[in-house]
Amino acid sequence: MRISKKSKAEKIGEILDGLYPEVPIPLDHADPYTLLVAVMLSAQCTDARVNQITPLLFARANNPKDMARLKVGTIRDIIKPCGLSPTKSKNIHEMSRLLLERHGGNVPESFEDLEALPGVGHKTASVVMSQAFGVPAFPVDTHIHRLAYRWGLSNGKNVEQTERDMKKLFPEDTWNKLHLQIIFYGREYCPARGHIVDNCPICSLYNPNYK
Repeated sequence: MRISKKSKAEKIGEILDGLYPEVPIPLDHADPYTLLVAVMLSAQCTDARVNQITPLLFARANNPKDMARLKVGTIRDIIKPCGLSPTKSKNIHEMSRLLLERHGGNVPESFEDLEALPGVGHKTASVVMSQAFGVPAFPVDTHIHRLAYRWGLSNGKNVEQTERDMKKLFPEDTWNKLHLQIIFYGREYCPARGHIVDNCPICSLYNPNYK
């Protein structure tokens, strides 16, 4: 019997709640600003590596005013292990300057204002809105995009479509926790490589697009 996506989503939600009743935010931070910087650094970099680098950066500047005072080259030298340091350092410096100029040094609490900042795309804005301000959002990273397709919840066309599909299938009040649960699940049970379907509680039930 063919199961509907909605029923499948409900069961997946139950499995994830059982495995991860509480989920920590993977990126270490102290406030919305340090979270924003950490998320910007996480592009094409592991959370573990970001968490190694941010204490070094925040020891020099943990607020927009101090960060804007640093030279771009100084920022670049500190964050180099995170990759893409020439672009990331420029974006972090300019983002910090614009926070002072446009928002009184505060991280704005709107998607529009966040996405107007250099280096801040929709995914980064979604992480900040959900994890710093508690606004319902569904940031889609590579884990979520991959698993939504693997589980037959989205067609895998692009992350924008995956976000729309997941928002339709899951209640809004679960989004902020759910996107973290899927990330942790993907790392622990459902990796891109070396995945053993019989050891995966969800794929052993639903894997129409298993690869």
